[in-house]
Amino acid sequence: MDAWAAQAGRCLRTGARAKSRRWSRMDRRTNLTRGRPPTEKEIAVTANSAKPNPADTVVLIHGLWMTPLSWEHWVKRYTDRGYRAIARGWPGMDGDIEQLRRDPSALAGLGVSQIVDHYERIIRELELPPIIMGHSFGGLFTQILLDRGLGAAGVAIASAPVKGVLLLPFSTLKVSFPALSNPANLHKAAPLTPEQFHYAFTNRLSEEESRKVFERYAVPGPDHVLFQAGLANLNPHAETTVNFRNDGRAPLLFIAGGKDHISPPSLTEMNYRLYKKSKAITDYQEFPNRTHFILGQPGWEEVADYALDWATQHIGATPRV
Repeated sequence: MDAWAAQAGRCLRTGARAKSRRWSRMDRRTNLTRGRPPTEKEIAVTANSAKPNPADTVVLIHGLWMTPLSWEHWVKRYTDRGYRAIARGWPGMDGDIEQLRRDPSALAGLGVSQIVDHYERIIRELELPPIIMGHSFGGLFTQILLDRGLGAAGVAIASAPVKGVLLLPFSTLKVSFPALSNPANLHKAAPLTPEQFHYAFTNRLSEEESRKVFERYAVPGPDHVLFQAGLANLNPHAETTVNFRNDGRAPLLFIAGGKDHISPPSLTEMNYRLYKKSKAITDYQEFPNRTHFILGQPGWEEVADYALDWATQHIGATPRV
């Protein structure tokens, strides 16, 4: 009996050490970095430790007041790395930008579920589960798509909030207020003015630089999605609802820009922490001095590479225990 007890004690101690090592590996894998970009060593480790994976496609989902053109730099970079990059517009948004500016009526009333269903159809037509990346409202749609069981990995960049984020920062409310202040806007598609765009997207650029970005990318957006996200916590059937305890979803990375006015780091981190009870892998990374124009702001390459390297590393990773 004494020998059996001694053996059992050794097994328990060995198991405890193994569990400690397992959590240590998970702590390293789900590093939460605050207020700093990843170091060159961290990026190199992420890239070099990536496991072979079958995902050869990246689906890129744009945000409100933008079109798929906002991904133009990322599409080329990922294509050069051997990936198939798919950047499709929201329903009614695959046309000419000038036409959308002249007549945005096709966008009026467009809602969250309609947009997410649109991307689900695109993804289900693919042979293999893709990496899904979304910016702004595209980040919100990415979270919903992963919750539906789609994708091999997901990256939510400067994401709009899902239901459950209770406090919206002042800068977020300032951008949204012109639409939300008037219920008559519910089924309208309205643009930002160049001044509003400068505050919301390009607040680290000069007015002249911001105007060039505005003229290339900005389009009217459906105010309906703003109402759906902004009032989600008052709606028991909100379309922005996600199951935060979904242990079976694909790994998810949140990326925040330190100078973002629409989705500041505090908002993104609140969204990230809602997943803390899920066993599925969830990470957070903040890039200081990045605005909501993080997809095209100088230095966008660092963000694009980190997002893709993180995703490829974590495809098929074992959930937490």
